Order: sequence, then C-alpha cells, then structure tokens
Amino acid sequence: MNNSVRMGRVLGVPLRIHWTVPLLVVLFGYSLGSQTLPAMIPDQSNATYTIAGLAGALLLLVSLLAHEAAHAITARKKGIPVQSITLWALGGMTQMGRPRTAGSTFWIAVSGPLTSLLAGALALGAGIGLDTLSGTAVPAAVLLWLGWVNLVLAVFNLLPAAPLDGGRVVQALTWWRTGDQDRAERAAARAGQVLGVVLIGLGWIVVLRGALSGLWLTVIGFFVVIVAGAEHQRARLAPALRGIRAADAMTSPVETCQDWLTVQRCIDDVAARTRHSALALTDFEGRPSGLVHLPRLARIPAAQRETLRVRDVATPWARCTTCAPDDLLQDVLEKLSPGRALPILVTEGQKLAGIITADDISRIVRRQALRGTESR
Repeated sequence: MNNSVRMGRVLGVPLRIHWTVPLLVVLFGYSLGSQTLPAMIPDQSNATYTIAGLAGALLLLVSLLAHEAAHAITARKKGIPVQSITLWALGGMTQMGRPRTAGSTFWIAVSGPLTSLLAGALALGAGIGLDTLSGTAVPAAVLLWLGWVNLVLAVFNLLPAAPLDGGRVVQALTWWRTGDQDRAERAAARAGQVLGVVLIGLGWIVVLRGALSGLWLTVIGFFVVIVAGAEHQRARLAPALRGIRAADAMTSPVETCQDWLTVQRCIDDVAARTRHSALALTDFEGRPSGLVHLPRLARIPAAQRETLRVRDVATPWARCTTCAPDDLLQDVLEKLSPGRALPILVTEGQKLAGIITADDISRIVRRQALRGTESR
C-alpha cells in the first residue's frame, strides 16, 4: 500500500487511495456499461450505458469505503487505534492496532460483511422499488447490480481464511477456544495460504477454458497468498518480540552523515564504511534531519554526485519512522503506516540514540529462539 495517496479523512480516519483505484473504476464501469446493462435493458444509447456504468462503479467504491469504515468504527469503539483506510483495486484495507481480546477481533471482523450485506439489501430493495413504482429501468438496473455485487462481496469476505474477514472470525473463535492469540493467527494465516493457492488454480482453469475473467481470480489468489504468508510470519515473530523495548533491539551508536555534504563526499567518507543499508542524517546543529538509503545514492548519475546535496535525495525527518528507547518494539512495528517502514530511528529528546534495522530484528528473534521462546 506504499503507492497510495492521502485523500482526506473519513470519520476522522485518514483515507488513502491506491493508484489502482482508477483502474477498478474503469474496469467495473466498462464491464457494467458494455456487457451487464445492455443484457439487462437493451436498446439504450451508448452514452446512457457509459454514464450508468461509471455511476455504478463509483457507487461500488462508496460501498467498499462503507465496508472499511465499519471496521474502523468498530475498532475505535473497542479502544483500538486506527491508522488509516486504504482503497485499492481488490477492495480495501483498514490498518489498525492489534485487538486485545477474541471478542474484539470477532466484532471488528463481522462488521464489514454485515455492512456489505446491509448495503446489498438496500440497493436491491431500492432497485426493485424504483423499477416497480417509476419504471426508470437504467437506475433500477444499476442498483440491482450494485446490490448483487455487495452480497457476493459479503459472502466472499466471509470465507474462513486470512486476510479475509472470515479468516478473522476463525481467528477469534480459535483464540476464544484455545486462549492462544498467536496460535489462532497462525491457523487463520495458514488457511489463507491454502485458499490463495485454490483461487490461483481456479483462475487458471477458467483462463484455460477461454474466459479472461479468471485472471482477476488469479490476482486475488496471489494477493491472498502473499498477505497470508506475511501474517503467518508476523504471528511467528510476535512471541519473540513481546516485551522487547526499542533500546534492547537498536544498534548504537548510529553511523550518521551531515546532510549538507555532497552525494560523492557522503559515499566516499561515510557510506563506504557503514554497516547498514541506510544512513541517518544530521543538520548543522547535530539534530537528526532525515534518512538516506544507500541504493538510492547508488542510482544517482556520477555527473550529479559532486553538486547534489545528500539531503536532497533523503527521506525527510517528518516521514521517517521514529520511536523512543522505552517504546515496545512490537507496538512500534504494528503502527508502521504506508510510506513509513524500516529502519526505525530511536530518539531521546533531539538526540539520535540508535537505529533498528531488519537485521536487528532478526538478531532478536534468533536470540529469543535460542532461549526457546519462539512459537512454531
């Protein structure tokens, strides 16, 4: 979700739009306007079909937003912080903190599909009523299509596999039955990996039979496999990171570079000897001012390295991931938002106390595994 743009707020929650959303609108609008509506209500003008198709696609986008907003509202009622809502081509994602109880997990999970079911029922009712009372066939057909799509989305989301809402329900029930949150998350994630493989297989079968719509099913399957795999890894890491402070995981002292140096001087004097793939930058007063990734420096043409300042190609401090030494590492990782990722800069006041990279986290996990604290 890093390639998304913030587009205001919904109920106080930052809303982000992925670059694939226009693709979603075009694909659904084209499908509705060129195939579905002509089959339902023939003999209309092309302009009518086009406008109605785009209107239906935008209404679908609104219903997806309502689905994610339901997750966010329920999470906040349960005292769980919500970082953002992101809409993209395969639906939406609500980034939030980790639920503390099985009950919270359950209600957050079911709130989205219940909202889609309600939206589907309302759209179907409105479409039937509009067609019966006024005979306006085109708007009625759009509403009927919207209703059925929402019902299908609700049912699909209830499949018992993470990251779908049904997987969260399975996770909540397993957690409630066993009392082990990490085990419940691993079980739901494994189910998600299996479901993703099944969807990929079904998609290819559909494609081989001559229907290109199977590609959409395959893409969804790949997404489910990837996210479920990431969630399984997170569930395995959680026990090892539990109770670990940022100060326990960070590398200190931090290798830094003055942000006013040219790129060439930074490479020659600092980057060539650093152990990390990123360098923290400091300003004239020694305060941290940003972060530069070494692969980014390597891509700068040689002709520009003598004149370009390193701060001009760095991530500004306001966009860096930061925390305090006493912050719990697991909490910091859960709060990572789109556009903010590793490494994490640990600050104490206006001083840079340390840096946490993926290697530092792997070291912590290996150390905890030797002590027998990692769950498998």
